[in-house]
Amino acid sequence: MHICGNIYGFMWDSMTQNNCNTFLVDGSPRILIDPGHLGLFDHVREGLSELGLGIADIGLVICTHAHPDHVEAVQLFRETGAQVAYHEAEWELVKTLMDQYGAAFQISLKTVRPDFFLTEGDLKVGDTHFQVYHTPGHAPGAICLYQESEKVLVTGDLIFKDGVGRTDVPGGDSSQLKESIRRMAALDVEVVLPGHGPVVSGAQAVKQNFQAIERFWFAHL
Repeated sequence: MHICGNIYGFMWDSMTQNNCNTFLVDGSPRILIDPGHLGLFDHVREGLSELGLGIADIGLVICTHAHPDHVEAVQLFRETGAQVAYHEAEWELVKTLMDQYGAAFQISLKTVRPDFFLTEGDLKVGDTHFQVYHTPGHAPGAICLYQESEKVLVTGDLIFKDGVGRTDVPGGDSSQLKESIRRMAALDVEVVLPGHGPVVSGAQAVKQNFQAIERFWFAHL
């Protein structure tokens, strides 16, 4: 679905399969954010097809973090020439947990290795400009992407509508999650694109969502 500007979402609403939302930035080059599970990628492939696109049209794949439900399908882009990027701390986590990841999700170091690391600060890719924020808590190298021109924040699994990312996973840290959420709440945001669940649209709705999260979830972190 079209979200705003040149951003499209392939939203995952199944309650029986664990896959993430995937977002397309239709610029030059085209950027795909969080391709999801390898075995569930047809959902994204179909969404791209509806826009007259295929995986060969993607120039860069960005992962907000390297949990398998966000990163596994990057393997499909190894033969297309697309680059892959995520935070260095996530690469270290993948290497540490490779035995577990590989057995459960058919991941190997070679197939999910990033071409470059994302760091906090400006990210300019062709005609697309994001601000990268390092937002640990759900994962040590989790990042958010902020597009000031559209006031859009891609949060990965930092926050959702009425929810937050888990911290009872390898690399999770409740104190870091709360600090990261507070940082993102201070931005001028009108659209939140989460890793799971519906988009949060409208400045007031975004503000209320951050407030509700702090009011309810912070007591449980």
